[in-house]
Amino acid sequence: MTIPPPGAPSFTGAASFVLRFTATPRGARLARRLASQQLDSWGRPYRTPAHDAVELVVAELAANAVTHGRVPGRDAELRLAHDGGSRVLVEVSDVRDERLPVLAPEPDRRPLAEDGRGLALVSALAEAWGVAERPGAPGKTVWAVMAAAPAGRPESVVVHRRPASLTAHHRPKPVTALHAPDSD
Repeated sequence: MTIPPPGAPSFTGAASFVLRFTATPRGARLARRLASQQLDSWGRPYRTPAHDAVELVVAELAANAVTHGRVPGRDAELRLAHDGGSRVLVEVSDVRDERLPVLAPEPDRRPLAEDGRGLALVSALAEAWGVAERPGAPGKTVWAVMAAAPAGRPESVVVHRRPASLTAHHRPKPVTALHAPDSD
């Protein structure tokens, strides 16, 4: 069910992954984890910027679908497609077409808000994103086209480690021997 955004590359005939998931937080987490695994199998390794960006967009769109598009007893759907080159299409569909996503006001206007930043992240990370009606089904599909490094050319991996001085304080003391209590 690819909804080609205007001016975006064609994903017709592209490798794809489709998952129906329960419209619950647990279902959204499963969608993110399985999308992450699929990206790795397509040659976009874990812990690379391109992989992490697509995983974050999947997490945000799936969370939005289960938060704002949930109808009891109805599932949401994730679809990933890649064009064999440098782009990945992310689509998340739900059954609520009366609740269209809207970018929240600038974070400066609501600095302490705990929500409303998900679509700003999607907008910042995606080449393009939008919303479309689901053809032949009730609801909507929110899509994003993501740029990614070509398969086979992994990007540099950034690993954040704690300084040794911090981790040394939290290491458990080694156990040298087990002592059984005396039983008299």
